[in-house]
Amino acid sequence: MATQQPQMGLTFEHVWAALMEDREQLRKIEETLEEADRRTKERLEETHRRTEETVNRMAANIDKMSAKVDRVSENIGGVNQSMGELIETLVAARLWEKFDAYPYNFLRAYRRVELFDDTNRKLTDVDILLTNGEYVMAVEVKRHLDAKDDVDHHLKRMDLIRQFPPNQCGGKKLLGAMAGGAVDTDVCSYAHSAGLFVLELTGDSVSLVKAPEGFAPRQW
Repeated sequence: MATQQPQMGLTFEHVWAALMEDREQLRKIEETLEEADRRTKERLEETHRRTEETVNRMAANIDKMSAKVDRVSENIGGVNQSMGELIETLVAARLWEKFDAYPYNFLRAYRRVELFDDTNRKLTDVDILLTNGEYVMAVEVKRHLDAKDDVDHHLKRMDLIRQFPPNQCGGKKLLGAMAGGAVDTDVCSYAHSAGLFVLELTGDSVSLVKAPEGFAPRQW
């Protein structure tokens, strides 16, 4: 009968070798993870750097564009102001003669008359004020008389003039008028219906727009 060899169990050497093998695998995994982490950080840093550069370039471009817009706005504002002053000057020239068909006999014209309340707070100003011994007429001048809101605003101004009359208006009958470099037909009719005269530039002069039949100028 053959003798059976005893089966050898795990020895310390076997266990140590297995541990070392596992440790080496763990070390390689850690190195792989560290390398991946390093590359990820580098990519993130590069992305952040490029993003910062892009944002800085965009900010610089926006600043330049804003500066250009500001310059253009200033130029446009200057042109609009100059055009408004020119139209006002053309309207004011011998404006009193345009009312010869009415018994007003205006003798003087004042420009940019400021209006203050009882506490000396400025309320508004009047573009042109025509006066004589009995009547005074407040004229609002617009580049384009094309909004009914402009008429409504002037009507409120007329109430303020009556409430806080400047020196030129004291004790006189108050009339109102609107004038424009160009006048919208509907707005013109609206102004007439409110009792305001309407004037319009024609060439280098100003003309009184013919009022509808039955027009009665309002007195404040």
